[in-house]
Amino acid sequence: MFSNQEVLEIAVRQSALDINCCAEDFFREDNVVVHSEIGALARKYYKEPVACNLVSYGNNIVASVKEEYRGIVEEYIDKFSFFHCFETPNMHWLESRMKEYGQSVCFMAEYFLPDMRRIGRLSCDFEIRVLGQEDFADLYLPEWGNALCEVRKELDVLGVGAYDGGRLVGLAGCSADCDDMWQIGVDVLPAYRKRGIAASLTSNLAMEALERDKVPFYCCAWSNVRSAKNAIKSGFSPAWVEMTVKPKKLVDEMNE
Repeated sequence: MFSNQEVLEIAVRQSALDINCCAEDFFREDNVVVHSEIGALARKYYKEPVACNLVSYGNNIVASVKEEYRGIVEEYIDKFSFFHCFETPNMHWLESRMKEYGQSVCFMAEYFLPDMRRIGRLSCDFEIRVLGQEDFADLYLPEWGNALCEVRKELDVLGVGAYDGGRLVGLAGCSADCDDMWQIGVDVLPAYRKRGIAASLTSNLAMEALERDKVPFYCCAWSNVRSAKNAIKSGFSPAWVEMTVKPKKLVDEMNE
């Protein structure tokens, strides 16, 4: 098993690969701006076009930026405290200036890592089964859209299901988004929520990943209180945040 320090080091190393910076950049007191480039070893869900990506592990901001927007982003992260750059009203400053170039704030998320001092297998009142890729074929359905990703089926490598008799009522899945880290997503049928299933699935799947020498991570929106509470209950702790600016055309398409 990993220590908390080892888990953090693996995550930071991956973030550096994701946004084309050095791992030590996340621990500096001053902000860092680097040229935006998605490398071959970046997480699989990072896709161009990206105008900029702001990442913070709680010390500063590391901004990965296309050169034509460098001046705007540098002014932004120097103007406001780093933690205020990820929220309104300050975010509107960046949005208004990037809009002139056809860009818009797009993805905003909080990421969680396992706390190795707390994490363990939580139980629930339902049968828990470990599932492999061969078990997923018939599960690419809307109700399991967080646990599995149909457009990247090849990355869905491991799962844990909760069963009421023979019926699947909850599912957590691991996506092998990069070499050393697997992302966990979880779904529970509405009639079975608030019964400890999500935390049981999340924690058991996290342990399965750790036993395979992979660091599990968990992601949700700031506003998804239910998901964030599940992460914490399952033995995870907040680790880093990201905010991405993409072409406004793509953002508009997502809102259609």
